[in-house]
Amino acid sequence: MEIEHVLVVGAGQMGAGIAQVVAASGRRVTLHDAAPGAVERGLGAIEKSLVRLAEKGGGDPAAVLARIDRADDLAPADLMIEAVVENADVKRDIFRRADEIFPPEALLASNTSSIPITLLAAATSRPDRVIGMHFFNPVPMLQLVEVIRGLETSDATAAAISALAVDLGKTPAEARDLPGFVSNRILMPFINEAVYALLEGVAEPEAIDTIAKLGFAHPMGPLALADLIGLDTCVAIMDVLHEGLGNPKYAPCPLLRQYVQAGHLGRKTGRGFYSYA
Repeated sequence: MEIEHVLVVGAGQMGAGIAQVVAASGRRVTLHDAAPGAVERGLGAIEKSLVRLAEKGGGDPAAVLARIDRADDLAPADLMIEAVVENADVKRDIFRRADEIFPPEALLASNTSSIPITLLAAATSRPDRVIGMHFFNPVPMLQLVEVIRGLETSDATAAAISALAVDLGKTPAEARDLPGFVSNRILMPFINEAVYALLEGVAEPEAIDTIAKLGFAHPMGPLALADLIGLDTCVAIMDVLHEGLGNPKYAPCPLLRQYVQAGHLGRKTGRGFYSYA
């Protein structure tokens, strides 16, 4: 099917980035977020990102922004990409409501990092048209889109989403609908072990990250990456892995949970393993 109009639900870091790359592909985007002021902040972030890209020869910011509309509530489109908080109940409600107002042929996708696509699909009358479309942060720069098929996702839906990812300049890679999929099944234990190294006094944050960057050729160390992702999101994903796989090795490090309890969530609050004041 042709996907010319996309509703992006959630105007935070991920949702804004998704809206940007979809609009940059020439498609119409409607951006919705229930939080007051979130869409305006998201559009501001998109504009800053587009200006930076334009300085490197990356196109006309005004033309991309002109293809993004605002919406006070969910609005019908060819495709919904949900990118809200990692909370299954919140996401299920969005999928239930979208299913009621979207045309029967429309597709419903989630940018979830770990919540089962099959669970979200069960909230709709179209489980064959529900899929995971997991982008990576920062969305305009990173090439991967993890495509996750739920139990009933059709071949046609998977093909349409993979084709869209390619058209957005991304590389799709398909994963099964198991806890953490592939990306976070590997990444989160890595981050968690780095937090244990910090908790146990093996090294300071800067040393842990330097060893990972220079020793493993990673562009960013695990603690700095956790700050970028959001420590609350890391804990939420680890909890899904722990519950879904039943293995204690996936339990969040107590220090990671303690930072979240203190409100030190990383870049978005100005403080995590590092200070961003």
